[in-house]
Amino acid sequence: MASPIRVVLQQDVDNLGSGGEVVRVRPGYARNFLIPRGLALPATQGNLTRVEELKQKATQKTALVLKDAQELKAKLEGTSIKLEKAVGADSKMYGSVTTKEIEDAYGHQGLVIDRRKIELAEPIKTLGLTDVKVKLHAQVVANLRVEVVKASS
Repeated sequence: MASPIRVVLQQDVDNLGSGGEVVRVRPGYARNFLIPRGLALPATQGNLTRVEELKQKATQKTALVLKDAQELKAKLEGTSIKLEKAVGADSKMYGSVTTKEIEDAYGHQGLVIDRRKIELAEPIKTLGLTDVKVKLHAQVVANLRVEVVKASS
């Protein structure tokens, strides 16, 4: 088995560390994931001397991302959407509301969210108002207001 190598993280990586830290990872993870995506640099002598500079850059970038996430949260929570779905007898919906539909509905209002960050405990299969959580950042979770109404025939 390959022995771990050291890399310097350029930005926060979930379940690994924060920007500017020197961490030990498997060579394949560093070579195939972290380095190509710009998340880390090899822990060479030159990069190790720049650790403080990398920590400052990572801190600034994290603060900027957090600020953007908080601004987006304020916009999202101030907006609600209506989705029209076909229903049958006894007001039973055909199918369910998906994260893709929620993403598209907010996209039409100029608010861009990633559907992979939308947390649906279970698919929305009933008419009415539902609160849906979106994890915009590790520290920022927004509550979306999604109203499902009967489609007019």
